[in-house]
Amino acid sequence: MTITPVLLCGGSGTRLWPLSRKSYPKQFAPFLGRESLFQASAKRLSGEGFAPPLVVTASEFRFIVTEQLGGAGIDPGAILIEPEGRNTAPAVLAAALWLEKTDPDALMLVAPSDHVIPEPEAFHAVLETGAEAARAGRMVTFGIAPDRPETGYGWLELAEAGGEGVQDLVRFVEKPDEDKASAMLDAGRFLWNAGIFLFSVRTILDAFRAHAPDLMEPVGAALDKGREDLGFLRLDPEAWEGADDISIDYAVMERADNLSVVPFDGRWSDLGDWYAVWRETADDTGVAQAGNALAIDCEDTLLRSEAEGQALVGIGLQNIVAVAMPDAVLVADASRAQDVKIAVSALKDRGAAQAESFPKDHRPWGWVETLVGGDRFQVKRIVVQPGAALSLQSHHHRAEHWIVVEGTAKVTIGETERLLTENQSIYVPLGEKHRLANPGIVPMVLIEIQTGSYLAEDDITRYDDIYART
Repeated sequence: MTITPVLLCGGSGTRLWPLSRKSYPKQFAPFLGRESLFQASAKRLSGEGFAPPLVVTASEFRFIVTEQLGGAGIDPGAILIEPEGRNTAPAVLAAALWLEKTDPDALMLVAPSDHVIPEPEAFHAVLETGAEAARAGRMVTFGIAPDRPETGYGWLELAEAGGEGVQDLVRFVEKPDEDKASAMLDAGRFLWNAGIFLFSVRTILDAFRAHAPDLMEPVGAALDKGREDLGFLRLDPEAWEGADDISIDYAVMERADNLSVVPFDGRWSDLGDWYAVWRETADDTGVAQAGNALAIDCEDTLLRSEAEGQALVGIGLQNIVAVAMPDAVLVADASRAQDVKIAVSALKDRGAAQAESFPKDHRPWGWVETLVGGDRFQVKRIVVQPGAALSLQSHHHRAEHWIVVEGTAKVTIGETERLLTENQSIYVPLGEKHRLANPGIVPMVLIEIQTGSYLAEDDITRYDDIYART
């Protein structure tokens, strides 16, 4: 029997700001190497023994999901779009109800899409161990063998210490203080809660009916009234609004009596803050460097430059996290890594765009980045993927100049259509209908200069759009 991965990827990851933001959260960023955490998770749960993944995400991430899955060579089984985040219980229930239509006895593996598990073969082995129990009607969770008194994770208490294979779960333990975490580590019968679950569709639906029956009607209606949209299924927003905002742990797992745990002693991290990134990437001297970063006589320090042409240099630093982006720089004591979310809240209160908006604005056709701007002008870099096209649109308050610097652009202005190649440019008058497309087989890069009295993105009227945006 194959396992259907259910990838949850709707979180914001504010503790990894400024690389992770509301508009482009951590699961889609390449923290470790070239792949994003989402791509690594999808690849880890693909191949022999796995069905195509079912993805539950937010509307603003739907095209990022398809682009990144395509880049990883994975074709999703279905992508469910949540009208708004309602925590993990409604998301898991929607996935289970979707799978029930085709195979109510199928096994589904619920997994966050932002975890790091660098030894997939070892993880597959524990999945195989848990699958037998799941087929027998157990709800299986996977516990991580702890190596420190971690206060940032929930814990699982086992019936006895030192057991192997499928174990009985005594209880869930909320995130502890340091003294309690140290005591649990010494006791030897506690594991970290990875938030990864394996069960049959029938078993989890029975559990929802028994322990969270109030979710069944709104989530079921949201699925039944959902509408197809370019290969996505948009859950009905009115019905979805009636679902409680609650985690799968609180709604079902902590109330069920058929839970089992499979210990996993391989490497694992939820990459919950910059200190966790440092642990995964530091060298023998305790220094982690990424991008164009240089550490001189530093210890236990993370230096990360995320901007082209920007050098980040640290000298004589100890226990420091420094992350440089084109529009924001974070410098923090490593012991305060969990407090980055406080900075995000403070920036949001000040109305700073950097609190939530990523410098690169990812679109279904590619991405756009603001290079420089003033009161009446902006300069942007636009990258359009092969075969993609922007909407046919117009603006009331701005004109645009386009200069192609890489590839070939097909440009429509009014009733005129023409091809532009590198070093060619064209003027788009204020109010004129226009469209930009890439007819080539390589990405097209264009510099756009906007001039006018109002330059915000809401000054756009769409007449036709292949991505069905309104």
